[in-house]
Amino acid sequence: MFTYETAIARMYALGHELAQTPSHKFDLAHMRVLLGALDNPERHFPGVLVAGTNGKGSTAATLASILRASGVRTGLYTSPHLARINERVQISGEQISDDDFALLHYLVDRTAERLVAEGELPWHPSFFEMLTAMAFEYFARRNVEIAVLEVGMGGRLDATNVVEPRVSVITDISLDHQKFLGNTVAEIAGEKAGIIRPGGVVVTLPQQPQANDVIGRTIMELGARAVNAVPFVPPVIPASTQYQVASTQESVAPVSRYPLQVMGKEILVETPLIGRHQLRNVALAIASAEELGQQGFPVTAASIERGIRETRWPGRFQVVPAKGSTPELVLDVAHNPAGAWALRSTLSAGYSDQALTFIFGVMRDKAIGEMAEILFPLAERVIATRADNPRSATAEEIRVAASRTSTRIEEASDVAAAIAMVRASVKQDAVVVITGSIYIVGEAMRLLGVHI
Repeated sequence: MFTYETAIARMYALGHELAQTPSHKFDLAHMRVLLGALDNPERHFPGVLVAGTNGKGSTAATLASILRASGVRTGLYTSPHLARINERVQISGEQISDDDFALLHYLVDRTAERLVAEGELPWHPSFFEMLTAMAFEYFARRNVEIAVLEVGMGGRLDATNVVEPRVSVITDISLDHQKFLGNTVAEIAGEKAGIIRPGGVVVTLPQQPQANDVIGRTIMELGARAVNAVPFVPPVIPASTQYQVASTQESVAPVSRYPLQVMGKEILVETPLIGRHQLRNVALAIASAEELGQQGFPVTAASIERGIRETRWPGRFQVVPAKGSTPELVLDVAHNPAGAWALRSTLSAGYSDQALTFIFGVMRDKAIGEMAEILFPLAERVIATRADNPRSATAEEIRVAASRTSTRIEEASDVAAAIAMVRASVKQDAVVVITGSIYIVGEAMRLLGVHI
């Protein structure tokens, strides 16, 4: 019997999704051969592509929640995952089952092996190509009415970019994955702008001038139509917490709440996604939803309001109240300098008068020194640790990279050890920030029993 455990083992045996050489990783011709042999499942549903450096997952999750609240059977494909690979493939908020995952892996894997044997493919598809094909097949079989697809990396040559999107969304662009995408914001923006189609629709916001120039030029060259999400961003003064309030829901976690004019009506936006940067992501989701409404999807102002309120996107400034020997926690996947600045801004606004302890771990290929210089000055104490991942920097590597900061840095061999150190020594009224790689946050959530 071909099991879920076997499928997972075979997927990870392909190597990490960023471990391939660029030539192996990025070839849409190979992706099209694989999908062609599967009867092109990506043509069986309309899609939305979401690219960017930061915020694309939050934007995709919010948009999918709005569409679901509008009564649309909605697929959501995101990456990476916090704890289980199934998180990446969802329909109307439900993760793909283990049985469906195993079945689809068997189908796609056997198809890939046949194509390699027949010389149609030069090598077996990568981890990300396999998972993308499985997601497309799942969405096609389950008759989704639309799929919101988060681009894995870049855009132009990403495995998701074989779909013909109804809407292309570009979130904030900054430096990340330079080894694959280029060394300047303009070069990276060029890769992200690869999801724009001739005569297509692009939802975006003004950002860094170099990115604006590239995106604007691409839109003009392709005769695409730009939709500006600025009308849906509330006016915010720097360091303002004016929109951050206690939730009206059962959760004790804070929310951002503000009135907004949408589709000719005033709604009350209430999002669990905290921080000024998330106001931009929510605005992109609203603008995309309104555009899809004009294309015939049953989106209303009321369903936008409800969808935003019901968004679930864990590990993004997720506040967990103190309980037993565990102090209050803030979980946030700030995995690059732009994410670190966003986290710093949100912490400064909400926790300016409290002692912070950081549990920090990150992948070796990230700008560790720069992230440390942004975040560590906020902390009284930093515990550097590593995730159970071959790309993870060791605690010692983090300490060396962070040598220009004066914050005291302790080392823990793994996330469990870091949590044990915190429980043994941190005062109950302190706040512990667990951040860096999504793998660090995911492991911490699993160890702490935080719902994902």
